[in-house]
Amino acid sequence: MLHLIPRLLPASLHRTAYRLAHALRRLWWRLRRPRIYGCRVLALDDLGRVLLVRHSYGSTKWMAPGGGLRRGEDSLHAAVRELGEEVGCRLEGAWLLAVVEEPLSGATNVVHLVAGRLAGTPKPDGREIVEAACFAPDALPASMPELLRRELPGWLDKIQSSPARGGGSPQG
Repeated sequence: MLHLIPRLLPASLHRTAYRLAHALRRLWWRLRRPRIYGCRVLALDDLGRVLLVRHSYGSTKWMAPGGGLRRGEDSLHAAVRELGEEVGCRLEGAWLLAVVEEPLSGATNVVHLVAGRLAGTPKPDGREIVEAACFAPDALPASMPELLRRELPGWLDKIQSSPARGGGSPQG
């Protein structure tokens, strides 16, 4: 029942709440320097394009959808959940591509990269996600976080050669 309360807020107020909560979370991370765990979804459509999103808070750069892992939650389950919440799509054939660590506002962010096939048409929720689009590997947007811009081409090559896409064996 509590998860329905945010949907009762107007979208503009909800986006403002996200921005405020994100600023407070970043301050907490700077002070505590925790280890946080999350997932990012590298979902490819039938044309081999990767889904990227832009958030209503934090960075305005294009990034892979995703979010935090709940206590005890499996990264594959979290990826499927996050994709559904953020753009209303399913992730089929999900598999763990890699686990990477990156600094995030003083915290260490342990990111589980989950790959799979995008099922459905992405529709941003208009609250957390303001834009969603699929990009061809040779036409990625210029505005992406440094790690994603640097590593995404190699990750996409690895996905294309995976058994789920008809190639070699996936390894994280």
